[in-house]
Amino acid sequence: MNCKIDYQPAADLLNERIVLVTGAGDGIGRAAALAYASHGATVILLGRTIAKLESTYDAIEAAGGPQPAIFPLNFEGATYRDYQDMAETLYQEFGRLDGILHNAGLLGRITPFEQYNPELWEQVMQVNVNGPVWMTQALLPLLKESADASIILTSSGVGRKGRAYWGAYSVSKFATEGFMEVLADEMDNQYPIRVNTLNPGATRTQMRRTAFPGEDANSLRTPEDILPTYLWLMGPDSRGTNGQKLDAQPPRS
Repeated sequence: MNCKIDYQPAADLLNERIVLVTGAGDGIGRAAALAYASHGATVILLGRTIAKLESTYDAIEAAGGPQPAIFPLNFEGATYRDYQDMAETLYQEFGRLDGILHNAGLLGRITPFEQYNPELWEQVMQVNVNGPVWMTQALLPLLKESADASIILTSSGVGRKGRAYWGAYSVSKFATEGFMEVLADEMDNQYPIRVNTLNPGATRTQMRRTAFPGEDANSLRTPEDILPTYLWLMGPDSRGTNGQKLDAQPPRS
């Protein structure tokens, strides 16, 4: 689906909304958290590195955004009970959620499948699939308390067409697309919750540098450049968009 790269969000697009962003310590997650806060959202910053989350927190406060919250969590070691406890904490603190951006992810290794390490495979699946799935299940009651909720799951071009050597990452993103379709179909016309995937595309991030070490990073869009689609999909202007596979930028020529 076409990206919304030219979308012009209203200044108060997300006023009084409560939005959870995973992987909020750097890269696209940090940029999205800052953008959501700048448009009025109270942002819950989730990640595994407290110092990075604190940096995002400080940047939001310095910019005059609503006071955010920090929720440290490492998907690699998180259990089903951890997600249930998290939901209870957030319910007591906020009473509802208006949106989740599932941005945290693990690349694994770019290597032939024949040589793929099984422990690394399990680790990638834990972070990219199991974590978002069980977190979403735990948080659905909070999302149902919202009058207009959005779940954004991060996909990839290799989650829509498989590519040699991308192994667990590619398979995990195919699983993400499938999970989105199942949950979107369950929510459709039942609850005011829309569920979509968003492919950020080639973006200047650490994960991209790891995957393509020889690439000229200056030729890529920055996380800030691709935020219009993230804002559109989290805000009320995307009501009625459910079960879609979206792109945050046009395909590279």
